[in-house]
Amino acid sequence: MSQKKYEIDMCNGPLLPKIVKFAIPLLFSSILQLLFNAVDMIIAGQYAGSDALAAVGATSSVSQLIINLFIGLAVGSNVVVAKFYGARQEHEVSEAVHTSILLSLIGGIILAVLGVFLARPLLQFMDTPEDILDQAVLYMQIYFIGVPALLLYNFGSSILRAIGDTKRPMYYLLAAGILNVILNLILVINFHLGVAGVAIATAVTQTLSAILVLRCLTKESGVCRLDLKQLHINKEISLSIVRIGVPAGLQGIIFSFSNVLIQSSINSFGSLAMAGNTACSNIEGFIFTVINTFHQTALNFSSQNLGARNYDRIKKSVQISLVLVIVVTGVLSAVGLQFGSQLLSIYNNDPTVISYGLLRMKIVFLSYFVCGSMHVINGGLRGLGYSISPLIITIIGVCGFRIVWLYTIFAQNHDFTTLFIAYPVSWTATAVSLGIIYIIIFQRLVQKDTLQSAATQHSIG
Repeated sequence: MSQKKYEIDMCNGPLLPKIVKFAIPLLFSSILQLLFNAVDMIIAGQYAGSDALAAVGATSSVSQLIINLFIGLAVGSNVVVAKFYGARQEHEVSEAVHTSILLSLIGGIILAVLGVFLARPLLQFMDTPEDILDQAVLYMQIYFIGVPALLLYNFGSSILRAIGDTKRPMYYLLAAGILNVILNLILVINFHLGVAGVAIATAVTQTLSAILVLRCLTKESGVCRLDLKQLHINKEISLSIVRIGVPAGLQGIIFSFSNVLIQSSINSFGSLAMAGNTACSNIEGFIFTVINTFHQTALNFSSQNLGARNYDRIKKSVQISLVLVIVVTGVLSAVGLQFGSQLLSIYNNDPTVISYGLLRMKIVFLSYFVCGSMHVINGGLRGLGYSISPLIITIIGVCGFRIVWLYTIFAQNHDFTTLFIAYPVSWTATAVSLGIIYIIIFQRLVQKDTLQSAATQHSIG
C-alpha cells in the first residue's frame, strides 16, 4: 500500500511527532469551526439582540440530541477504515468508504425530516420561554435542512482522518467558514433576517464543506477513492460500523440528553441566564476542541495499530494523548478564567448576562482537564473496537448521576452554582471508571493475541 503525502503511517516511526502532525491540523479545524460558530453567536447577540442569542443557544443541546446517533456512526466508520488501513487490507478499506458515504446520505435525509417536524414540540418540552420560542423553532428547522450535508462532511472527514489526513478537512472548513462569515454579515446585518439569517448561513456553508470533502474523495488516487456510481451497503462492514458506531452515538445522545435536562433547568432562570450560559458554552467550546482533538488522536492511533497488532504503540499513543490533553486544557482554562469578563462581553454587554456566564465558567473551567482525560480514554476504548463498556459507564456516570443531582441536590438548592457542580463530579466518576475498564480490556487483548500467536507457531512447528 503506497503512502500518499496527506496520509500518516501511525504504525511505524516515532510516535510523538506523528501525534503532533495528526493533532495540529485537527485542532485548527475545530478552532476554525468554533470561530465561525462564535461569529454566528456574536452577530446574533450584537445585531439581533439577547433574545436571538438565547434562541440560537436553546436549540444546540436538542439538535445534538437528534444528530448524535449518526455522528456516532461516523466514529464507527473512522475506526473500521483505520483498522483496515493499519492491516493493509485495501479492498476492505474501499468497501468501508462506499458503505459509509451511503449510510451518511440516508441518515441525513431521515434527520432532516425529523428535525423540521419535531422542532417545536421538542423545544416546548424543554420549557423554552415563549418570548424566544418562535425564533428558536425557525432556527432549528432551517438548520436541519442542512443536516444531510453536515453528515456527509462528518463521514467524509472521518474517512480521511482514518488514514491520517487531517489537513484537507481543515482547508475545507476554512473555505466554508469564510463563506459563513460573509453570509452572516449580509443576511443578518444588511437584510435583518435575525436567527433565520444565521441558520441559512450555517446550512449553506455545511453544504459547501460537504461538496469539498466529496470532491476530495472522488479525486483521490489512493485506497480511499470514492466512486459515486459504486455506492452500496456492504452488510458485514456496515454491521461493524453499527456495532461500534451505535453505542458511540447512543453515548453522545446520553450526553446530549443530560445537557437537555440541564438546559431545561437553565431555562427556568430566564432568557438572560440562557444568554449568559450560551456565551460561556461557546467560549468553553474552544477548550473542548483540545479534548476532541486528543480523543480523535487516541482513537485513530489505536485503530491503525490494532489492525497492525502493535499493542505497545497503542498503549504509548493513549498515554501521550492523556498528558497532552491535561497540559493544554489546563493552560487554556487558566487563560479563560483570567479574561472571563472580557471574553463574555464580546457576545453581549449586559452585566447580568456576563455574571451568569462567569458563574458557569468558574466551575466548569477548573475541572475541564478531568473531562479531557475521560474523553481520551473513551477514544482509546473505541479505537480498540469497544463501545458498549463506555456506553454503560456513561449512562451511569454522566446521565444517571446528573438526573439524580437535578432532582435531589439542585431541587433542594435551586441556584446556578449548584446546577453546574454536577459537571465536575460526574466527569470524575466517569473518568476513573473508564480508566479501570480500559486497563482490563487492553490486558485481555494482549493476552488473547499472545495465545493466538503461540497457537499459530505451535501448529506450524
